[in-house]
Amino acid sequence: MNATAQPAGAAAAPQPARPPGAHPPLEGATRIIGSIALSTAVFMNVLDTSIANVSIPTISGDLGVSTSQGTWVITSFAVANAITVPLTGWLTQRFGQVRLFLISTLLFVLASWLCGFSPSLEALIAFRVLQGAVAGPMIPLSQALMLASFPKSKSGMALAVWSMTTLVAPVAGPLLGGWISDNYTWPWIFYINVPVGLLAAWISWRIYGNRESQTRKLPIDKVGLALLVVWVGALQIMLDKGKELDWFASSTIIALAAIAFVAFVFFLIWELTDAHPVVDLRLFKIRNFTVGALTLAVAYGVFFGNVVLLPLWLQSNMGYTATYAGLVTAPVGLLAILLTPIVGRMLATRDPRQIVTVAFLIFALVCFMRSGFNTQTDVRTLMTPTIIQGAAMAAFFVPLTAITLTSIEPWRIPAASGLSNFLRLTAGAFGTSISTTLWENRATMHHAQLTEAARPGEPAFDHTLNTLQNSLGVSHQQALSMIDGMINGQAFTMSALDVFYASAIIFLALTGLVWFARPRSAQGGGGGAAEAAAGAH
Repeated sequence: MNATAQPAGAAAAPQPARPPGAHPPLEGATRIIGSIALSTAVFMNVLDTSIANVSIPTISGDLGVSTSQGTWVITSFAVANAITVPLTGWLTQRFGQVRLFLISTLLFVLASWLCGFSPSLEALIAFRVLQGAVAGPMIPLSQALMLASFPKSKSGMALAVWSMTTLVAPVAGPLLGGWISDNYTWPWIFYINVPVGLLAAWISWRIYGNRESQTRKLPIDKVGLALLVVWVGALQIMLDKGKELDWFASSTIIALAAIAFVAFVFFLIWELTDAHPVVDLRLFKIRNFTVGALTLAVAYGVFFGNVVLLPLWLQSNMGYTATYAGLVTAPVGLLAILLTPIVGRMLATRDPRQIVTVAFLIFALVCFMRSGFNTQTDVRTLMTPTIIQGAAMAAFFVPLTAITLTSIEPWRIPAASGLSNFLRLTAGAFGTSISTTLWENRATMHHAQLTEAARPGEPAFDHTLNTLQNSLGVSHQQALSMIDGMINGQAFTMSALDVFYASAIIFLALTGLVWFARPRSAQGGGGGAAEAAAGAH
Protein backbone atom coordinates (compact mmCIF):
# COMPACT_ATOMS: atom_id res chain seq x y z
CA MET A 1 0.00 0.00 0.00
CA ASN A 2 2.99 2.29 0.66
CA ALA A 3 6.05 2.35 -1.53
CA THR A 4 8.31 2.63 1.51
CA ALA A 5 6.67 -0.23 3.35
CA GLN A 6 8.95 -2.65 5.19
CA PRO A 7 8.35 -6.26 6.21
CA ALA A 8 5.56 -6.67 8.73
CA GLY A 9 7.96 -7.44 11.56
CA ALA A 10 9.95 -4.30 10.99
CA ALA A 11 6.86 -2.15 10.74
CA ALA A 12 5.49 -3.45 14.01
CA ALA A 13 8.59 -2.59 16.04
CA PRO A 14 10.33 0.63 14.90
CA GLN A 15 13.28 1.64 17.03
CA PRO A 16 12.39 4.62 19.17
CA ALA A 17 14.17 7.62 20.48
CA ARG A 18 15.23 7.74 24.11
CA PRO A 19 12.55 9.46 26.20
CA PRO A 20 13.40 12.19 28.68
CA GLY A 21 12.71 9.60 31.36
CA ALA A 22 16.22 8.18 30.67
CA HIS A 23 17.25 10.89 33.12
CA PRO A 24 16.90 10.27 36.86
CA PRO A 25 13.70 11.48 38.55
CA LEU A 26 13.57 14.99 39.95
CA GLU A 27 13.96 15.56 43.67
CA GLY A 28 12.56 17.85 46.35
CA ALA A 29 11.47 21.37 45.49
CA THR A 30 12.49 20.98 41.84
CA ARG A 31 9.97 18.16 41.38
CA ILE A 32 7.23 20.13 43.13
CA ILE A 33 7.82 23.28 41.08
CA GLY A 34 8.06 21.28 37.85
CA SER A 35 4.81 19.47 38.63
CA ILE A 36 3.07 22.78 39.35
CA ALA A 37 4.30 24.22 36.04
CA LEU A 38 3.08 21.20 34.05
CA SER A 39 -0.23 21.14 35.92
CA THR A 40 -0.76 24.87 35.32
CA ALA A 41 -0.21 24.46 31.60
CA VAL A 42 -2.66 21.53 31.48
CA PHE A 43 -5.23 23.42 33.55
CA MET A 44 -5.00 26.39 31.19
CA ASN A 45 -5.39 24.06 28.20
CA VAL A 46 -8.35 22.05 29.50
CA LEU A 47 -10.01 25.22 30.82
CA ASP A 48 -10.15 26.61 27.30
CA THR A 49 -12.23 23.64 26.09
CA SER A 50 -15.14 24.82 28.24
CA ILE A 51 -14.55 28.42 29.36
CA ALA A 52 -15.94 29.92 26.14
CA ASN A 53 -19.19 27.92 26.30
CA VAL A 54 -21.09 30.27 28.61
CA SER A 55 -19.63 33.35 26.90
CA ILE A 56 -20.97 32.58 23.41
CA PRO A 57 -24.02 34.90 23.73
CA THR A 58 -21.77 37.78 24.82
CA ILE A 59 -19.19 37.11 22.09
CA SER A 60 -21.90 36.80 19.43
CA GLY A 61 -23.52 40.07 20.51
CA ASP A 62 -20.25 42.01 20.51
CA LEU A 63 -19.23 40.69 17.09
CA GLY A 64 -22.69 41.24 15.59
CA VAL A 65 -23.46 37.61 14.70
CA SER A 66 -26.14 35.11 15.72
CA THR A 67 -25.60 32.69 18.61
CA SER A 68 -25.62 29.72 16.22
CA GLN A 69 -22.77 31.35 14.26
CA GLY A 70 -20.98 32.07 17.52
CA THR A 71 -20.89 28.38 18.42
CA TRP A 72 -18.21 27.94 15.75
CA VAL A 73 -15.88 29.43 18.36
CA ILE A 74 -16.30 26.16 20.27
CA THR A 75 -16.44 23.85 17.25
CA SER A 76 -13.28 25.24 15.62
CA PHE A 77 -11.21 24.66 18.78
CA ALA A 78 -12.62 21.15 19.30
CA VAL A 79 -11.95 20.04 15.71
CA ALA A 80 -8.34 21.26 15.63
CA ASN A 81 -7.62 19.88 19.09
CA ALA A 82 -9.06 16.44 18.30
CA ILE A 83 -6.90 16.18 15.16
CA THR A 84 -3.55 16.96 16.82
CA VAL A 85 -3.92 14.99 20.07
CA PRO A 86 -3.36 11.56 18.46
CA LEU A 87 -0.38 12.96 16.49
CA THR A 88 1.58 13.45 19.72
CA GLY A 89 3.56 10.21 19.45
CA TRP A 90 4.79 10.93 15.92
CA LEU A 91 5.54 14.60 16.66
CA THR A 92 7.47 13.63 19.80
CA GLN A 93 9.82 11.35 17.91
CA ARG A 94 10.35 14.07 15.32
CA PHE A 95 10.89 17.08 17.61
CA GLY A 96 11.41 15.76 21.18
CA GLN A 97 9.08 15.78 24.16
CA VAL A 98 10.36 18.87 25.98
CA ARG A 99 10.82 20.96 22.84
CA LEU A 100 7.36 20.06 21.53
CA PHE A 101 5.74 20.81 24.90
CA LEU A 102 7.40 24.23 25.18
CA ILE A 103 6.61 25.19 21.57
CA SER A 104 2.99 24.10 22.01
CA THR A 105 2.64 26.09 25.23
CA LEU A 106 4.14 29.29 23.77
CA LEU A 107 2.05 29.03 20.60
CA PHE A 108 -1.02 28.47 22.79
CA VAL A 109 -0.22 31.73 24.60
CA LEU A 110 0.18 33.55 21.28
CA ALA A 111 -3.08 32.11 19.93
CA SER A 112 -4.91 33.11 23.13
CA TRP A 113 -3.63 36.68 22.83
CA LEU A 114 -4.74 36.81 19.18
CA CYS A 115 -8.19 35.45 20.10
CA GLY A 116 -8.69 38.30 22.54
CA PHE A 117 -7.78 40.87 19.89
CA SER A 118 -10.00 39.35 17.19
CA PRO A 119 -12.00 42.12 15.45
CA SER A 120 -14.43 39.72 13.74
CA LEU A 121 -15.92 36.25 14.06
CA GLU A 122 -13.86 34.99 11.11
CA ALA A 123 -10.62 36.09 12.77
CA LEU A 124 -11.65 34.62 16.12
CA ILE A 125 -12.47 31.25 14.52
CA ALA A 126 -9.12 31.22 12.67
CA PHE A 127 -7.19 31.90 15.88
CA ARG A 128 -9.27 29.32 17.77
CA VAL A 129 -8.26 26.76 15.13
CA LEU A 130 -4.60 27.64 15.80
CA GLN A 131 -5.19 27.51 19.55
CA GLY A 132 -6.84 24.08 19.37
CA ALA A 133 -4.16 22.69 17.05
CA VAL A 134 -1.20 23.67 19.23
CA ALA A 135 -3.07 22.60 22.39
CA GLY A 136 -3.28 18.98 21.22
CA PRO A 137 0.16 17.69 22.31
CA MET A 138 0.19 19.58 25.62
CA ILE A 139 -1.98 17.17 27.62
CA PRO A 140 -0.29 13.85 26.72
CA LEU A 141 3.19 15.36 26.88
CA SER A 142 2.55 16.87 30.31
CA GLN A 143 1.51 13.38 31.44
CA ALA A 144 4.71 11.83 30.08
CA LEU A 145 6.91 14.55 31.60
CA MET A 146 5.10 14.24 34.93
CA LEU A 147 5.81 10.51 35.02
CA ALA A 148 9.44 11.29 34.22
CA SER A 149 9.64 13.62 37.24
CA PHE A 150 8.69 11.00 39.84
CA PRO A 151 10.43 7.78 40.89
CA LYS A 152 8.70 4.47 40.14
CA SER A 153 7.48 4.13 43.70
CA LYS A 154 5.61 7.43 43.44
CA SER A 155 4.32 7.11 39.88
CA GLY A 156 0.77 6.79 41.18
CA MET A 157 1.19 10.18 42.82
CA ALA A 158 2.45 11.61 39.51
CA LEU A 159 -0.71 10.47 37.76
CA ALA A 160 -2.78 11.82 40.65
CA VAL A 161 -1.24 15.29 40.46
CA TRP A 162 -1.70 15.33 36.68
CA SER A 163 -5.30 14.14 36.75
CA MET A 164 -6.47 16.70 39.33
CA THR A 165 -6.08 19.55 36.85
CA THR A 166 -7.62 17.53 34.01
CA LEU A 167 -10.76 16.83 36.04
CA VAL A 168 -11.27 20.12 37.84
CA ALA A 169 -10.69 22.42 34.83
CA PRO A 170 -13.83 21.39 32.86
CA VAL A 171 -15.94 22.17 35.93
CA ALA A 172 -14.17 25.47 36.66
CA GLY A 173 -14.34 26.61 33.02
CA PRO A 174 -18.02 27.58 32.83
CA LEU A 175 -17.90 29.17 36.29
CA LEU A 176 -14.85 31.29 35.47
CA GLY A 177 -16.12 32.10 31.97
CA GLY A 178 -19.48 33.25 33.32
CA TRP A 179 -17.86 35.40 36.00
CA ILE A 180 -15.46 37.07 33.55
CA SER A 181 -18.25 37.71 31.03
CA ASP A 182 -20.48 39.21 33.74
CA ASN A 183 -17.81 41.41 35.32
CA TYR A 184 -15.32 42.18 32.53
CA THR A 185 -15.29 41.77 28.74
CA TRP A 186 -15.14 38.46 26.88
CA PRO A 187 -11.54 38.87 25.54
CA TRP A 188 -10.32 38.35 29.10
CA ILE A 189 -11.30 34.67 28.96
CA PHE A 190 -8.37 34.43 26.52
CA TYR A 191 -6.04 37.07 27.97
CA ILE A 192 -5.79 35.26 31.31
CA ASN A 193 -3.85 32.52 29.50
CA VAL A 194 -0.99 34.86 28.58
CA PRO A 195 0.75 35.40 31.95
CA VAL A 196 -0.13 31.88 33.14
CA GLY A 197 1.22 30.23 29.99
CA LEU A 198 4.41 32.30 29.86
CA LEU A 199 5.22 31.49 33.49
CA ALA A 200 4.50 27.77 33.02
CA ALA A 201 6.66 27.66 29.86
CA TRP A 202 9.57 29.48 31.51
CA ILE A 203 9.59 27.21 34.57
CA SER A 204 9.21 24.09 32.42
CA TRP A 205 12.17 25.17 30.26
CA ARG A 206 14.37 25.81 33.32
CA ILE A 207 13.55 22.42 34.84
CA TYR A 208 13.10 20.13 31.84
CA GLY A 209 15.30 21.87 29.26
CA ASN A 210 18.22 19.52 29.83
CA ARG A 211 16.03 16.40 29.89
CA GLU A 212 15.17 16.32 26.18
CA SER A 213 14.50 13.07 24.36
CA GLN A 214 16.45 12.05 21.31
CA THR A 215 14.80 12.66 17.97
CA ARG A 216 14.91 11.02 14.58
CA LYS A 217 13.69 12.03 11.17
CA LEU A 218 10.56 10.12 10.25
CA PRO A 219 8.86 10.15 6.87
CA ILE A 220 5.60 12.08 6.91
CA ASP A 221 2.59 9.81 6.48
CA LYS A 222 0.78 12.30 4.25
CA VAL A 223 -2.09 9.98 3.36
CA GLY A 224 -2.71 8.97 6.98
CA LEU A 225 -2.55 12.59 8.11
CA ALA A 226 -5.00 13.70 5.41
CA LEU A 227 -7.45 10.92 6.28
CA LEU A 228 -7.16 11.78 9.98
CA VAL A 229 -7.97 15.43 9.32
CA VAL A 230 -10.97 14.51 7.16
CA TRP A 231 -12.66 11.94 9.39
CA VAL A 232 -11.98 13.65 12.73
CA GLY A 233 -12.98 17.05 11.34
CA ALA A 234 -16.22 15.71 9.84
CA LEU A 235 -17.06 13.79 13.03
CA GLN A 236 -16.45 16.75 15.36
CA ILE A 237 -18.49 19.16 13.22
CA MET A 238 -21.29 16.58 13.05
CA LEU A 239 -21.32 16.19 16.84
CA ASP A 240 -21.18 19.93 17.51
CA LYS A 241 -23.80 20.94 14.95
CA GLY A 242 -26.03 17.85 15.03
CA LYS A 243 -28.54 19.12 17.58
CA GLU A 244 -28.75 22.53 15.96
CA LEU A 245 -29.43 20.98 12.52
CA ASP A 246 -31.82 18.29 13.84
CA TRP A 247 -29.35 15.47 13.27
CA PHE A 248 -30.15 13.06 10.43
CA ALA A 249 -33.10 15.12 9.27
CA SER A 250 -30.41 17.39 7.83
CA SER A 251 -28.61 16.55 4.59
CA THR A 252 -25.52 18.31 5.99
CA ILE A 253 -25.31 15.92 8.94
CA ILE A 254 -25.89 12.90 6.69
CA ALA A 255 -23.06 14.05 4.40
CA LEU A 256 -20.71 14.64 7.35
CA ALA A 257 -21.51 11.21 8.80
CA ALA A 258 -20.83 9.52 5.45
CA ILE A 259 -17.54 11.38 4.99
CA ALA A 260 -16.43 10.55 8.56
CA PHE A 261 -17.29 6.85 8.17
CA VAL A 262 -15.63 6.34 4.79
CA ALA A 263 -12.50 8.31 5.74
CA PHE A 264 -12.27 6.43 9.06
CA VAL A 265 -12.40 3.02 7.36
CA PHE A 266 -9.66 4.00 4.91
CA PHE A 267 -7.67 5.54 7.81
CA LEU A 268 -7.77 2.25 9.72
CA ILE A 269 -6.63 0.22 6.73
CA TRP A 270 -3.83 2.61 5.84
CA GLU A 271 -2.46 3.10 9.36
CA LEU A 272 -2.42 -0.63 10.11
CA THR A 273 -0.43 -1.41 6.96
CA ASP A 274 1.87 1.60 6.71
CA ALA A 275 5.49 1.28 7.82
CA HIS A 276 5.52 4.67 9.58
CA PRO A 277 1.92 5.43 10.62
CA VAL A 278 1.11 8.89 11.89
CA VAL A 279 -1.02 7.27 14.66
CA ASP A 280 0.18 4.04 16.30
CA LEU A 281 -3.01 1.95 16.16
CA ARG A 282 -0.98 -1.18 17.02
CA LEU A 283 -1.28 -0.06 20.64
CA PHE A 284 -4.73 -1.65 20.61
CA LYS A 285 -3.04 -5.05 20.45
CA ILE A 286 -2.13 -4.47 24.10
CA ARG A 287 -5.03 -5.73 26.19
CA ASN A 288 -4.74 -3.34 29.11
CA PHE A 289 -4.38 -0.33 26.83
CA THR A 290 -7.55 -1.26 24.96
CA VAL A 291 -9.61 -2.02 28.07
CA GLY A 292 -8.30 0.97 30.02
CA ALA A 293 -8.65 3.49 27.18
CA LEU A 294 -12.15 2.34 26.21
CA THR A 295 -13.39 2.21 29.81
CA LEU A 296 -11.95 5.67 30.50
CA ALA A 297 -13.49 7.05 27.31
CA VAL A 298 -17.00 5.74 28.01
CA ALA A 299 -16.89 6.79 31.67
CA TYR A 300 -15.62 10.27 30.78
CA GLY A 301 -18.28 10.62 28.08
CA VAL A 302 -21.08 9.84 30.54
CA PHE A 303 -19.49 12.02 33.23
CA PHE A 304 -18.99 14.98 30.89
CA GLY A 305 -22.52 14.65 29.49
CA ASN A 306 -23.83 15.05 33.05
CA VAL A 307 -21.45 17.97 33.70
CA VAL A 308 -22.98 19.79 30.71
CA LEU A 309 -26.60 18.79 31.34
CA LEU A 310 -26.92 19.74 35.02
CA PRO A 311 -26.18 23.49 34.65
CA LEU A 312 -28.29 23.61 31.47
CA TRP A 313 -31.26 22.23 33.40
CA LEU A 314 -30.63 24.59 36.31
CA GLN A 315 -30.55 27.63 34.03
CA SER A 316 -33.45 26.76 31.75
CA ASN A 317 -35.87 25.26 34.28
CA MET A 318 -34.82 26.24 37.78
CA GLY A 319 -34.21 29.95 37.19
CA TYR A 320 -30.47 29.89 37.99
CA THR A 321 -28.08 32.34 36.34
CA ALA A 322 -24.92 31.00 34.66
CA THR A 323 -22.82 32.08 37.65
CA TYR A 324 -25.08 30.46 40.26
CA ALA A 325 -25.40 27.28 38.20
CA GLY A 326 -21.60 27.18 38.16
CA LEU A 327 -21.48 27.64 41.92
CA VAL A 328 -23.82 24.68 42.41
CA THR A 329 -21.63 22.42 40.29
CA ALA A 330 -18.24 23.76 41.45
CA PRO A 331 -18.01 21.77 44.75
CA VAL A 332 -17.40 18.63 42.68
CA GLY A 333 -13.73 19.55 42.79
CA LEU A 334 -13.43 19.59 46.58
CA LEU A 335 -13.22 15.85 47.29
CA ALA A 336 -11.47 15.29 43.96
CA ILE A 337 -8.56 17.50 45.01
CA LEU A 338 -8.43 16.08 48.55
CA LEU A 339 -8.69 12.39 47.65
CA THR A 340 -6.69 12.18 44.41
CA PRO A 341 -3.28 12.12 46.20
CA ILE A 342 -4.60 9.39 48.51
CA VAL A 343 -5.73 7.34 45.53
CA GLY A 344 -2.30 7.87 43.98
CA ARG A 345 -0.66 6.34 47.05
CA MET A 346 -3.16 3.48 47.14
CA LEU A 347 -2.12 2.39 43.64
CA ALA A 348 1.16 1.10 45.08
CA THR A 349 -0.64 -1.59 47.09
CA ARG A 350 -4.17 -1.92 45.66
CA ASP A 351 -5.46 -3.48 42.48
CA PRO A 352 -6.49 -0.46 40.32
CA ARG A 353 -9.51 -2.42 39.08
CA GLN A 354 -10.90 -2.48 42.62
CA ILE A 355 -10.47 1.29 43.00
CA VAL A 356 -12.17 1.92 39.64
CA THR A 357 -15.07 -0.35 40.61
CA VAL A 358 -15.66 1.67 43.78
CA ALA A 359 -15.53 4.88 41.74
CA PHE A 360 -18.14 3.65 39.27
CA LEU A 361 -20.42 2.56 42.12
CA ILE A 362 -20.17 6.07 43.59
CA PHE A 363 -20.92 7.59 40.17
CA ALA A 364 -23.98 5.33 39.89
CA LEU A 365 -25.13 6.39 43.38
CA VAL A 366 -24.75 10.08 42.45
CA CYS A 367 -26.76 9.63 39.25
CA PHE A 368 -29.48 7.71 41.13
CA MET A 369 -29.66 10.57 43.67
CA ARG A 370 -30.04 13.10 40.86
CA SER A 371 -32.77 11.03 39.25
CA GLY A 372 -34.89 11.91 42.29
CA PHE A 373 -34.71 15.68 41.77
CA ASN A 374 -37.79 17.79 41.03
CA THR A 375 -38.60 21.43 40.26
CA GLN A 376 -38.75 22.21 44.00
CA THR A 377 -35.33 20.76 44.87
CA ASP A 378 -33.34 23.12 47.09
CA VAL A 379 -29.68 24.07 46.75
CA ARG A 380 -28.52 21.77 49.54
CA THR A 381 -30.10 18.74 47.89
CA LEU A 382 -28.62 19.74 44.53
CA MET A 383 -25.11 20.10 45.94
CA THR A 384 -25.00 16.90 48.03
CA PRO A 385 -24.51 14.45 45.12
CA THR A 386 -22.17 16.97 43.45
CA ILE A 387 -19.87 16.91 46.48
CA ILE A 388 -20.01 13.11 46.68
CA GLN A 389 -19.15 12.88 42.98
CA GLY A 390 -15.74 14.37 43.73
CA ALA A 391 -14.75 11.10 45.41
CA ALA A 392 -15.64 9.17 42.27
CA MET A 393 -13.66 11.58 40.09
CA ALA A 394 -10.57 11.02 42.22
CA ALA A 395 -10.93 7.25 42.15
CA PHE A 396 -11.61 6.57 38.48
CA PHE A 397 -9.27 8.74 36.44
CA VAL A 398 -5.92 7.88 38.04
CA PRO A 399 -6.33 4.07 38.22
CA LEU A 400 -7.72 3.88 34.68
CA THR A 401 -4.80 5.93 33.39
CA ALA A 402 -2.43 3.55 35.18
CA ILE A 403 -4.17 0.52 33.64
CA THR A 404 -4.04 2.12 30.19
CA LEU A 405 -0.28 2.80 30.31
CA THR A 406 0.61 -0.56 31.85
CA SER A 407 2.99 -2.72 29.77
CA ILE A 408 3.61 0.13 27.30
CA GLU A 409 7.21 0.39 26.13
CA PRO A 410 8.91 3.57 27.38
CA TRP A 411 9.19 5.22 23.96
CA ARG A 412 5.50 4.57 23.19
CA ILE A 413 4.10 6.32 26.29
CA PRO A 414 3.57 9.71 24.54
CA ALA A 415 1.78 7.94 21.66
CA ALA A 416 -0.31 5.86 24.07
CA SER A 417 -1.17 8.92 26.16
CA GLY A 418 -2.08 10.90 23.04
CA LEU A 419 -4.31 8.14 21.65
CA SER A 420 -6.08 7.50 24.96
CA ASN A 421 -6.66 11.23 25.46
CA PHE A 422 -8.02 11.46 21.93
CA LEU A 423 -10.54 8.72 22.74
CA ARG A 424 -11.44 10.50 25.99
CA LEU A 425 -11.97 13.89 24.33
CA THR A 426 -13.98 12.36 21.48
CA ALA A 427 -16.12 10.47 23.99
CA GLY A 428 -16.70 13.76 25.81
CA ALA A 429 -18.01 15.28 22.58
CA PHE A 430 -20.27 12.25 22.07
CA GLY A 431 -21.46 12.45 25.66
CA THR A 432 -22.36 16.12 25.33
CA SER A 433 -24.26 15.63 22.06
CA ILE A 434 -26.09 12.50 23.18
CA SER A 435 -27.11 13.81 26.61
CA THR A 436 -28.40 17.17 25.35
CA THR A 437 -30.20 15.58 22.40
CA LEU A 438 -31.84 12.95 24.60
CA TRP A 439 -32.80 15.67 27.04
CA GLU A 440 -34.67 17.66 24.39
CA ASN A 441 -36.21 14.65 22.63
CA ARG A 442 -37.54 13.06 25.80
CA ALA A 443 -38.78 16.45 27.00
CA THR A 444 -40.92 16.59 23.86
CA MET A 445 -42.26 13.13 24.64
CA HIS A 446 -43.01 13.99 28.29
CA HIS A 447 -44.66 17.25 27.21
CA ALA A 448 -47.00 15.35 24.88
CA GLN A 449 -47.89 12.87 27.65
CA LEU A 450 -48.51 15.62 30.21
CA THR A 451 -50.73 17.63 27.88
CA GLU A 452 -52.98 14.60 27.49
CA ALA A 453 -53.93 15.04 31.14
CA ALA A 454 -53.80 18.87 31.09
CA ARG A 455 -56.93 19.61 29.05
CA PRO A 456 -60.34 21.14 29.65
CA GLY A 457 -62.62 18.80 31.56
CA GLU A 458 -59.84 17.41 33.75
CA PRO A 459 -60.39 18.54 37.37
CA ALA A 460 -56.74 19.47 37.99
CA PHE A 461 -56.52 21.50 34.78
CA ASP A 462 -59.80 23.33 35.36
CA HIS A 463 -58.88 24.11 38.98
CA THR A 464 -55.46 25.49 37.99
CA LEU A 465 -56.93 27.56 35.15
CA ASN A 466 -59.61 29.08 37.41
CA THR A 467 -57.09 29.80 40.16
CA LEU A 468 -54.79 31.66 37.78
CA GLN A 469 -57.62 33.71 36.30
CA ASN A 470 -59.32 34.54 39.60
CA SER A 471 -56.30 34.97 41.87
CA LEU A 472 -53.91 36.71 39.47
CA GLY A 473 -56.47 38.38 37.28
CA VAL A 474 -54.87 37.18 34.04
CA SER A 475 -56.73 36.55 30.82
CA HIS A 476 -57.71 33.09 29.64
CA GLN A 477 -54.92 33.04 27.04
CA GLN A 478 -52.35 34.20 29.57
CA ALA A 479 -53.42 31.48 31.98
CA LEU A 480 -53.05 28.86 29.25
CA SER A 481 -49.55 30.15 28.47
CA MET A 482 -48.61 29.93 32.14
CA ILE A 483 -49.87 26.36 32.35
CA ASP A 484 -47.89 25.46 29.23
CA GLY A 485 -44.79 26.90 30.90
CA MET A 486 -45.41 24.72 33.97
CA ILE A 487 -45.78 21.66 31.74
CA ASN A 488 -42.56 22.55 29.92
CA GLY A 489 -40.68 22.84 33.20
CA GLN A 490 -41.96 19.46 34.35
CA ALA A 491 -41.25 17.84 30.96
CA PHE A 492 -37.63 19.02 30.84
CA THR A 493 -37.11 18.05 34.47
CA MET A 494 -38.51 14.55 33.87
CA SER A 495 -36.28 14.25 30.81
CA ALA A 496 -33.18 15.26 32.78
CA LEU A 497 -34.04 12.64 35.39
CA ASP A 498 -34.25 10.03 32.63
CA VAL A 499 -30.71 10.90 31.49
CA PHE A 500 -29.40 10.76 35.07
CA TYR A 501 -31.03 7.35 35.59
CA ALA A 502 -29.60 5.99 32.32
CA SER A 503 -26.16 7.30 33.34
CA ALA A 504 -26.38 5.34 36.59
CA ILE A 505 -27.11 2.13 34.67
CA ILE A 506 -24.13 2.72 32.36
CA PHE A 507 -21.78 3.22 35.31
CA LEU A 508 -22.99 -0.02 36.85
CA ALA A 509 -22.27 -1.80 33.56
CA LEU A 510 -18.77 -0.28 33.44
CA THR A 511 -17.88 -1.97 36.74
CA GLY A 512 -17.77 -5.23 34.77
CA LEU A 513 -15.83 -3.87 31.77
CA VAL A 514 -12.79 -2.78 33.78
CA TRP A 515 -12.23 -6.37 35.01
CA PHE A 516 -11.26 -7.46 31.51
CA ALA A 517 -7.91 -5.78 32.17
CA ARG A 518 -5.08 -8.04 33.30
CA PRO A 519 -4.61 -8.25 37.08
CA ARG A 520 -1.46 -6.95 38.71
CA SER A 521 -0.04 -10.45 39.19
CA ALA A 522 -0.25 -10.96 35.43
CA GLN A 523 1.73 -7.78 34.91
CA GLY A 524 4.77 -9.08 36.67
CA GLY A 525 3.83 -7.62 40.02
CA GLY A 526 4.94 -4.16 39.10
CA GLY A 527 1.60 -2.48 39.46
CA GLY A 528 -0.09 -0.40 36.85
CA ALA A 529 1.25 2.97 37.89
CA ALA A 530 4.81 1.74 38.34
CA GLU A 531 4.84 0.18 34.90
CA ALA A 532 3.33 3.31 33.44
CA ALA A 533 6.38 5.14 34.78
CA ALA A 534 8.81 2.64 33.31
CA GLY A 535 9.68 5.11 30.58
CA ALA A 536 10.90 7.53 33.21
CA HIS A 537 13.65 5.32 34.56
